[in-house]
This record gives sequence, structure tokens and C-alpha cells, in this order.
Amino acid sequence: MSLLVMTMKQTTDTILMIRPVDFRMNEQTAVNNYYQKVMDNVLPETVNASAQKEFDDYVNKLRTHGIHVVVVPDTKETDTPDSIFPNNWISFHENGTVGLYPMFAENRRLERRDDILDTLEQEGFIIENIIDYTSAEEEGIFLEGTGSILLDRENEIAYCALSPRADEELFIEFCEDFEYTPVVFTANQTVEGKRKAIYHTNVMMCLAESFAVICLSSIDDKKEKKNVIKHLKESGKEIIDISEDQVNNFAGNMLQVRGSNDQLYLVMSQAACDSLTNKQVKTIEEHCPIISSSLDIIEACGGGSARCMMAEVFLPKA
Repeated sequence: MSLLVMTMKQTTDTILMIRPVDFRMNEQTAVNNYYQKVMDNVLPETVNASAQKEFDDYVNKLRTHGIHVVVVPDTKETDTPDSIFPNNWISFHENGTVGLYPMFAENRRLERRDDILDTLEQEGFIIENIIDYTSAEEEGIFLEGTGSILLDRENEIAYCALSPRADEELFIEFCEDFEYTPVVFTANQTVEGKRKAIYHTNVMMCLAESFAVICLSSIDDKKEKKNVIKHLKESGKEIIDISEDQVNNFAGNMLQVRGSNDQLYLVMSQAACDSLTNKQVKTIEEHCPIISSSLDIIEACGGGSARCMMAEVFLPKA
């Protein structure tokens, strides 16, 4: 059977993760990532060691639940403080296609490594084709992978909150290449009394098989909000609405994955889990159990969380 006519799945049991070697707050991304914090009076080595421990504990927790995690260590040869967030520069698809994406921060462009593709091929995954959007960087145009783009793979719908890191025209081009229906909107947060674009869609929204976690109040435009709700409901997804305060605790930065015996899980940080109301937890657990892990240092310095750390591998296997 042709790979192109395979049934699309929303979730995978295989995750690519990059173990940090020199993790710190990236000054190049802090200009529009308002979740990053300066860790005063903390040695860089301490920050990195703490991030490595959080990473290792997180990976072990995922593996305990039967999730296949492919861990590739970062390299000291490049200055890549955000390498722990690989989903921004690469995506993997069931027809064997790999997407490569243009990155806003110059030092994040150094995260792209051919040897990571070699590692996946050694694991038995098939790469048929690479669609490379990275030349857009030369024009100052960016689209940061599944940070900017949320994929409803089953229903072939792609959601994108426009920001300095998510260009509308390039997003439409992506949708044409991968055959997704585009849903475009702007999601904002309040920063020092002003409404500013949330840098990544996956900070305020998570798509699972039968539900969506989303901060509807971040979508200020009523027509855009109505359109997002319409597509989610028509796709049969129960909407779990979260607040901006919960977004600040990374409650939107979640990912549904498959573990042992095809069991679905919703993965999030401990801070995200702690920010949820009892009702929200109950609603999520009606769909699947929660896996949470402490990522306090990674969240504070990196301004990203559990979902950002996982690049889903949907590639076919030999």
C-alpha cells in the first residue's frame, strides 16, 4: 500500500528529545518570549545541571509509561541554549516527510543537525522526503514548526496563532504542501498592561484526539475566536478552556502521546498540572490519564515546557 494513503493518526508512541549540554536563558529569544526569567545569583553550571536532572527525570517518567523516547545529546560545538526544544525546527510525518523550519533566533538555527535524521534512520524509521522552509530566514520570515503550527492530523486541519515567529503566508504554503486546512488567528497575552502576541501557538493550545485545551480569552478578535471554536467542535473535540494565568503556568503546553498497550496519556509539567482546577483535571482524565513532571528551571529559563521538549515521530518504520 502506498504510504500516501495511510490513515493519519493524531498521536504517536515515539518522541525525539534533545538532552541539553549548555542550557541557559537564551537572550536572543527573550525579546518576544515573555515567559523567560533571568535567574539572578545562580551559576550557569547550576542551571544546566538542574535542567539536565529535570530532563532525565522527565524521560524516565515517559519511558516508565511505555513511551518510546529517542534521546540525542546536544553538542558543545555550537552555542545552542534552546536545543532542548526540538519541535520548533523539525516535524515528522506519516508519509515519510520531514519538515525543516525557519527560526527567529540566529543561535536556534544552529540546532538543525543532519545526524539526528541519521539516528532516526538507524532506529528503523524511513525518511522519504524533506521539505525545507529554512531559506525564509534570509527574508526575515519565520515559522517555528509545531510550536507555531498545531496539527489536527486526523481531520487535516492546521491551527496557527500569528506572531513574529509565525508568518501567515509561509503557514499557508505549509498547509498547501502538507494538505491541511489552515485556521489562522492571533493569540495575545497581557505584558505590562499591553496586549502582545503569544510567541507560539502551542503555549496557549493543545490538540488531543478527543479534546482540545485552549485559552479562548487570548483570542481577542471575536470572529477569529468563533472560527477556532467552530473547527474544534466540528472535529468532535471537547473544549477545555484555560485562563491566561494558567497559560503563564504552561497549562497550554501539553501533548497527548501513546504508551504501553496503546494507552493514551496527556503529558504536561508539574506547574501546569498544579494550575488546573479540579474540574479541568476531571474532564481531562475522562479522556486519558495525566503524566506530569517538574520542569521548573527549564520553564523559567527557556520559556517553554513539556510539549516544546517533544518532537513527535510519525515516520513509517522499515
